[in-house]
Amino acid sequence: MPEIISVCSRCDTPLEHGDLRCSICGQSSPPNENTKQNVSAKILRCKGCGAAVAFDPEHQALRCSFCDGIVEIETIVDPMEQTEAYLPFLLTPDDAQRALRQWLGSLGWFRPSDLTSASHVDDLHPLYWVAWVFDTECKISWAADSNANSRRSSWAPHSGQTDVVFQNILVSASRGLSQPEAVTVSRRLDLRTARATPNREDGVTREQFDVQRSQARRQVRDALRLMAKKHVEETQIPGSSFRNVHVETVVKGLTTRRLSLPAYVMAYRYHDQLYRVVISGQNAQDLTGTAPYSTAKIVLTICGAIALALLFLVVVAAAQ
Repeated sequence: MPEIISVCSRCDTPLEHGDLRCSICGQSSPPNENTKQNVSAKILRCKGCGAAVAFDPEHQALRCSFCDGIVEIETIVDPMEQTEAYLPFLLTPDDAQRALRQWLGSLGWFRPSDLTSASHVDDLHPLYWVAWVFDTECKISWAADSNANSRRSSWAPHSGQTDVVFQNILVSASRGLSQPEAVTVSRRLDLRTARATPNREDGVTREQFDVQRSQARRQVRDALRLMAKKHVEETQIPGSSFRNVHVETVVKGLTTRRLSLPAYVMAYRYHDQLYRVVISGQNAQDLTGTAPYSTAKIVLTICGAIALALLFLVVVAAAQ
């Protein structure tokens, strides 16, 4: 856990070592004589996707577990963000491969008929990807146009304020996983299972936080603003349609946890073509990836649709 030196006197947000001001309201933090010295850390940086993973001199990897790109050693001075806890792997590699087979068989008619039987796993990487989880109280002020009470006009102005408590909001900090991938594999993660050490070590790639604290909190605040806007659109604005939604937030008591989350990144081969799938390390239902389409089935469907359209025209013409 990060070492909390005090809380902001204005908004109750915890202040950590190195904070000169509150990250939320800008209030100056109290002076602290026990400041930490700068430290440096070595990581492996992927030249392809930019992911930063833990450097282990005994297990140096020449390829990135996320995208198979080339990695190189990089030294970061004073890394501000560090993982506090790990969610355990609940699925084994065999479970992940079975989930892949089930997923391939459920993709629908437009996929190749032999997709499940002809595909084979080319590579499988268990890894920890990084994310922030935050809790906060938030006062939201909003303004928007909606069709409620618009009378002769199409739109009428509306505004208001509401208090919301956000809890266990997960924001991806990963460079190796895309945002849609992170959203999918985090849907059913059990944050209550977080522990101080990972339950798997051998062969597991550990992604590192590689952004400064100020940038990290900026990303969290941006995510909070988007959530506030979504909350207003779904619960506060009257009427059936709206436009010009503007939202301002006042945040109080923002606490952030830095977690490493389990996943499997898998490459499977179908007819000499590689495809990628990402599977949650805790729930086999949460997976996303790419898969081939059957050109023959697509062409057959189009030809069938054209034939039906022509037959319909012939019938209509004959009826006239």
